[in-house]
Parts: sequence; structure tokens; C-alpha cells
Amino acid sequence: MKEINERINELLKQSIKSDGVINLFADIKEGFSLFDPKFLEEISKMKEKNVAIEILKKLIAEQVSVYRHTNVVKSELFSEKLQRAMNAYLNGMLTNEEVIEELKKMAAEIAAAVDCSNQLGLSVEEIAFYDALTKPQAVKDFYDNDQLVAITKELTEMLRSNRTVDWQKKETARAKMRSMVKRLLKKYKYPPEGQEEALETVISQCEMWTDNTELVIG
Repeated sequence: MKEINERINELLKQSIKSDGVINLFADIKEGFSLFDPKFLEEISKMKEKNVAIEILKKLIAEQVSVYRHTNVVKSELFSEKLQRAMNAYLNGMLTNEEVIEELKKMAAEIAAAVDCSNQLGLSVEEIAFYDALTKPQAVKDFYDNDQLVAITKELTEMLRSNRTVDWQKKETARAKMRSMVKRLLKKYKYPPEGQEEALETVISQCEMWTDNTELVIG
């Protein structure tokens, strides 16, 4: 395993920023992208299949780590997918080639998610709340994208304006935030069957946002 890690680190050193974070979404000029088809093809054709698997796993795990600080829904989704694929591989249910294909598919899904947020014109903060609002399956059928973007932007701005230092540790402040989110969902006639799930996910996302953002109080 030591030799594999040394080989991985050698192959990945161009993709590591000075602060140690893998630069997954940068232009090729700044470091390769996990989602560059040429890179994925090159990795999948490596003779050392175990190294190829570890490279893809490590890169996806790094992005999951980023999501743990920025996006509740994507963190859960891709963490579970990665765990499931690797468990299947380690239990002999997937061959080297099959798990590589699974990891490549996962990379493509992450790339598609990034493209989607760019097309919607949403910031990192906003896309996290968009994901929270659209987690219940029926919601995307209930609204068109323009409506969802409008709700997302209003929700993000409302939460940004009303969060205070340590709000998530104060019961009255938490109750106020929940009440505001409920009113907004009601205002836009959010489907009743998805309201509780959306509310809990939005509050979890807001807690993550607060924990990982320096609040500017003014």
C-alpha cells in the first residue's frame, strides 16, 4: 500500500494547491481536472488498475470532503455512492474494471452538477440551498427551474440577513429561522408532502453554512 500511495502522490502532485486542497475544477492551465475526458481515459487505461482505482477514489473523496463544508445534500449523496462502490469492490462484487467505470460515472455526475449550478447562475451558497429545496423528488416536477431559482435566491438572502452569531445554539433563534423558512415555503405553495424534509435539510444546510463561514456583523 505504501508503494501505491507513493505512486498516487507522484501522479497527483501537479493537482495539489499550495494549501493542500486538490484542485478538481480548475482549468487545465492551473492543474488537470478530474472531469477532463482525456484524464479519465488515461487513468482507466493504466496497467496498474489498483493505482487507477486509488487515484479516482482519492480525488472523489477530496471533493466529498469539500462538500462536507459546503453542501449537505451533495455530501451525503456522493459519500454514500463512493462508500457503496468501494464496499462492493472490496467484497469482490465488482472487478477492477467495473469499479473504475463506477468511479468515472461518479466523476461525470459531479461534473454535471457543477455545470448545472453554472447554468442556473447560482453561487456555491445558493446551489446548496437549491439542492436542499429540491431534495424531495416531487419538487422538480412541481416547479419550473425559474421558480426554483427565484425561491432559492430569496431563501438564501433571507437566511443571510437573519443569521446571527451562534444562532444554531440558541433555541429561540433556531425557532425563528425555522418559522421564516416555513413561511417562505408556504408563500410559494411548496408541496406539503416534501415540506418537512425540505425544512430539515435547509436548516442543516444553514447550520453547515454558519459553521464554515466567517460572519461579518455590521
